[in-house]
Parts: sequence; structure tokens; C-alpha cells
Amino acid sequence: MILALFDFDGTVTTKDSMLEFMLYAVGKPSFYFRLLQISPILILYKLHLISNHSAKESLISAVFKGWRYALFEEVADTYSNDLLNEIIRPSAIEKIRWHQQQGHKVVIVSASIENWLREWCKKNNIDLIATRLMVKGGKLTGRFEGRNCHGQEKVNRITARYELSEYSDIYAYGDSPGDKAMLGIASKPYYRYFD
Repeated sequence: MILALFDFDGTVTTKDSMLEFMLYAVGKPSFYFRLLQISPILILYKLHLISNHSAKESLISAVFKGWRYALFEEVADTYSNDLLNEIIRPSAIEKIRWHQQQGHKVVIVSASIENWLREWCKKNNIDLIATRLMVKGGKLTGRFEGRNCHGQEKVNRITARYELSEYSDIYAYGDSPGDKAMLGIASKPYYRYFD
């Protein structure tokens, strides 16, 4: 058996799906206003004074905290089904199809939120490992359920789901430092290229 692991944003896509989804979900004026509200946190992140997890959770909280989960799911499903293909890199989907034709297990491993990736992955017969949102009383809390699926957490999630020793080869594709831990477990790592 062969496993093929793909980062999503920047690897499979030409743009960041999280920002694209937020703009779609709340509109530009509301999104940029909320971005301005948390700008001190984003500055601290850029200065490496707070973690990726904290900065991303703050952004998610600013935009979606208090949303009814059913509404969020509806918006995410529509985006995933109708708009996500617009930012998919043709060379990436070609490589995914190649792996599938060879009978390989293909998995998206993403720091993005699973909700707006799930339907696209289902349609394309791809397994999904991604960041999950916490829900209480039917509403988004603005927090993650567990860790942001980034860096070493990608490897933690992969090894929790798959027994790597069962695979004769592991391909991994990524485009950022947050993918390097995942690339490190691959017998065939590809950083910012597909061949």
C-alpha cells in the first residue's frame, strides 16, 4: 500500500482557502473590520511572539464566534461544493488523480478548518485530516477542538489515523515550513513541486 499526503493551502490551492472562505462567509467590509480589531494579535504573530495556534484561533473567534453551527455548516458546504474549485491548482489535482489511478490512499492534511474542505474531499474521494472547531450549545465557541493541524500536529494526526509501517512508500507534498514535519515522515517528500 502507498500513502500520498497533500497539504492544502498553497500546495493544492493557488490562494489561502481560509481567507477566501471568510470573505465569502461574512463579506469584505465585515471581514476587514474584524481583521483590524485583532491587528495587535496579528502583529505579535508576525514578530514570532505568539504561536500560529493562538493567532489563528483569535482570527477564527473574531469572525465566527457565536455563529449557529448549522448555519456555519450550510455556508461551508456551499463554499466547498460551489467555489473551492476556483482556487484549485490544475497541476495538484492532476497529481492527486495520478495517485488515485495507481490505487494509492490520498489524504489532504490541512491546517484549514475541516468544514469547508469536507464536501470537496468527499466529491474527489480523498481522506481529510484538518483543524476542527469547538461547538457548544449548537454554536461555535471561537476555539479549536484540539490543536491547530499545523507543523508537528499534522504528523500526530496522521500517525493516529494510519499505521505508517503498513505502507511501502509515503509521498508527501507541501509548500511551507508548517509542512516540514509531515515531509519528514515521507519516503518521497516534495517541497513546492510535484515531480
